[in-house]
Amino acid sequence: MEDGGVSERDIDRRRGGGWGCLKAALALILILAAIGAGFWYLGDRIRGSFMGGPDPVTVAQSSLQGLREQNRLTTFSGSYVAVVTSKQTRLGLTAQKTMIMPGTVRYEVDLSKLSDRDLTWDPATRKLTLVLPPIEVIGPEVNIDGIRSYGNGGILMTFTDAEQLLDDANRKAGQEELLRQARSPMYMRLARQATRRAVENSFLMPLRAVGVQATVEVKFLDEVGKPTERWDESRRPEDVLSNRW
Repeated sequence: MEDGGVSERDIDRRRGGGWGCLKAALALILILAAIGAGFWYLGDRIRGSFMGGPDPVTVAQSSLQGLREQNRLTTFSGSYVAVVTSKQTRLGLTAQKTMIMPGTVRYEVDLSKLSDRDLTWDPATRKLTLVLPPIEVIGPEVNIDGIRSYGNGGILMTFTDAEQLLDDANRKAGQEELLRQARSPMYMRLARQATRRAVENSFLMPLRAVGVQATVEVKFLDEVGKPTERWDESRRPEDVLSNRW
């Protein structure tokens, strides 16, 4: 009906237009709500990251991976001198030689054997504990130029192979003696302590760099279940070695 008034079609059009505006407004509200929720979630994650601080376990695992990539760690070495004597007796004659053999031995840890199971974190005490493989004594590296030999029994050494046999025996015995000295309890303690310090620092420095206050304890596999060795730390290992003679 078009009786100078508003037709039913116009009324329907206006009703449809009003409903369309309402739907657009609702859609806009939902979009803004979704955007707001997204920003709130992102802000909460960022705030939680800064308020909670860095994860000590993540930092420690990164340090552990760095250690493994080094493969083998040498933190200590010692110089020793072996004095050995061998004898040969033939046809009533005796030949004897004494050898003075200097050599160097390295103390290493095979870091490639480390696994995540060797690393533990106690959040209550904020203590990080790492169990290392046993220390290996590598060598000796004999100082050939420093070897000195003294002997007697010239007749037997001149006409037989006694001198060669004596030298071979002394070289073997000298290397065994160098290793025996290197494996003595005192020098093994020095090597353990030097290794502990190096490994502890490799974990403490990254933790402190990100603001994590923690203590680090390094043990060796053969010490697990035993009290950790503690000894006079006021002297450096190299100072003790320099006064051993």
